[in-house]
Amino acid sequence: MTPMTRRIGLAAALAFLAPCAPAAASEWAVEGHVGYFSMSAENSARAVLDSAGGATFGGGARFSLDNGIFVAAAWRSFSKDGERVFLSAPSQAVQKLGHPLSLRINPAQLTAGYRYRQGHLIVPYAGLGLTLASFQEESEVAGEQYSESRTQAGFHLLGGVEIGRGLVRFGAEVVWSTVSDGVGFGGVTQVYGEDNLGGVTYLGKVVLAFGGHQTKPPDPGDHP
Repeated sequence: MTPMTRRIGLAAALAFLAPCAPAAASEWAVEGHVGYFSMSAENSARAVLDSAGGATFGGGARFSLDNGIFVAAAWRSFSKDGERVFLSAPSQAVQKLGHPLSLRINPAQLTAGYRYRQGHLIVPYAGLGLTLASFQEESEVAGEQYSESRTQAGFHLLGGVEIGRGLVRFGAEVVWSTVSDGVGFGGVTQVYGEDNLGGVTYLGKVVLAFGGHQTKPPDPGDHP
């Protein structure tokens, strides 16, 4: 093959591959989360903790392409104090026993999804993925310390919206998760027939984003 033939062949290959080259710009982001976690095992939670949920906080990281596809990882923590109770049947009144109990749930989540209108001022998104929830329950009865812990896998669905184009952005997100065979609550869950570590989490987010089209021209549907 002559040098001229090689140059012609190389030019033809580049011309063919140019339309296929990825024009998508990647974007990395780190996030801070704060919100409210509402537990699926609400009857057991109300009996032991006096409420079905509470504050949660955490953070995460995201990698997305300009075509909207993204993957994300997140970790959050939920903890609450209550006391052991006695309950013989779901219809019976809950009897407080006065033995302190503390509960902690730490879900780690891996998500794949799609960001609509990536690069615009307002970006809705949705995703689904795997949840790995760590559960720990500690209590004290007559001076004796009791501890129970386990880690269970499940899955989740989420949807949200991110606002902003620059380095600092804000967002809101709702996550529904289900993790079976996960909770203890001192045996109360067996009475109520509840064993799900999951629930619904409502989050506010602060996002620091790097790369991507942060200066994309405004869309006619965007507001200043």
